[in-house]
Amino acid sequence: MDLLSVVRRWHHPDGLPIREIERRTGLSRNTIRKYLRADTVEPVFRASERPSKLDLFAEKLKTWLAHEATRPRKQRRTGKRLYSDLVALGYKGSYGRVAAFIRTWRAEQRLALQTTGRGVFIPLRFQPGEAFQFDWGEDWAVVGGRRVKLQVAHTKLSYSRAFVLRAYPLQTHEMLFDALTEAFRMLGGVPRRGIFDNMKTAVDHVGRGKDRQVNLRFSALVSHYLFEADFCNPATVLSVCVSIPPDW
Repeated sequence: MDLLSVVRRWHHPDGLPIREIERRTGLSRNTIRKYLRADTVEPVFRASERPSKLDLFAEKLKTWLAHEATRPRKQRRTGKRLYSDLVALGYKGSYGRVAAFIRTWRAEQRLALQTTGRGVFIPLRFQPGEAFQFDWGEDWAVVGGRRVKLQVAHTKLSYSRAFVLRAYPLQTHEMLFDALTEAFRMLGGVPRRGIFDNMKTAVDHVGRGKDRQVNLRFSALVSHYLFEADFCNPATVLSVCVSIPPDW
């Protein structure tokens, strides 16, 4: 889902040609065209998947690939050598499955360098239309004579500081998606990048640095609106990620 979203964003809003996307990701042009033709970005949740003979060896192969990437090019094991080493460990599947796994892993690494290799700091200066910030807050209101706690969605343009507030009873996917959809409508467009904290409706797991396991439904939203999602580091406050007024 992340790879599909980035390919579509690079081609449509950014205007990159297929040849350049091929260079950046290592994907074939046919695969890139298939991604660009994809009409559905909502994740499909399958009841069950057929297990692969490679599943038991996937983590081992990832470890090998990460190690090989640190070695001089001429000293790295080839795909066929890695396949032979897996067979020695008991792998009984085909070489084609291993080769496909290696291609996907390498494409993901190249993508990570393009999208998250820029450092861990969020800039305090922004261009018009470059970014927006989103965060949840809490407030109270009297509804029907009762004091009720509300969850307030705050969407703010990083350059102009124009913002939209919408109140909801809970912080759910439906509330998050409605808040962003209405904010984009009222603000007149979708910036190129969104800055979020590590809220549970967006991030399933927080890893080291910029590593995040992004929720599938949130990834579908990002892929639909074609913006890049950035997340603040743990233990930081999103409200400090503000722009400096142009006249300063």
